[in-house]
Amino acid sequence: MSRYPQADIDAVYRAIRERRDMRHFKPDPVDPDTLQRLLAAAHCAPSVGFMQPWRFIRIRDMDLRHRLHALVEEERIQTARALGEREEEFMKLKVEGLRECGEVLVAALMDGRERHVFGRRTLPEMDLASVACAIQNMWLAARAEGLGLGWVSIFDPAKLASLLAMPAGARPVAILCIGHVEAFYQKPMLEQENWARRQNLADLVYQDRWPDIE
Repeated sequence: MSRYPQADIDAVYRAIRERRDMRHFKPDPVDPDTLQRLLAAAHCAPSVGFMQPWRFIRIRDMDLRHRLHALVEEERIQTARALGEREEEFMKLKVEGLRECGEVLVAALMDGRERHVFGRRTLPEMDLASVACAIQNMWLAARAEGLGLGWVSIFDPAKLASLLAMPAGARPVAILCIGHVEAFYQKPMLEQENWARRQNLADLVYQDRWPDIE
């Protein structure tokens, strides 16, 4: 019988349900063995054509971390301006996890991806989808380990790639903040702060064809 014991099934769904994009961290270090388990979980992710396009850069240098934060802050201001009437509301959403967390990883797409055609001839963006699966694996594993993880995507990818000496063709996808937290948010932070609400699942599942929606 291939079905997991009910306790294991419940644990999987609990991690999915309680996963949060964390923005507030304690400075306590992350146990190296635990970090290795999180990376191993990411590396177990599915990937189109088994190309395994993910690469992770661990940021150990504190000066480099501060430079990453400066890049994020620069783009945060630009994003706020682009939001128009929601600029002030957006700027109240503080993003200090990059300074506070125990570990920082940059998740990136490898270079040389054009060699991989299997599953990507008409959908080349499947390399990005595969990296997203790896990040989600890490996110769920972190939640099960009692660690918070935050996905930061507010940065200029070209500037970040240059800062990290990435080769031509490689591309940063996310800055991942990992660490201990005081508590996990009861709801996703943006829902908790009334930025947006979770949509009804029934409105997002269609049958046989895209419906006519007025």
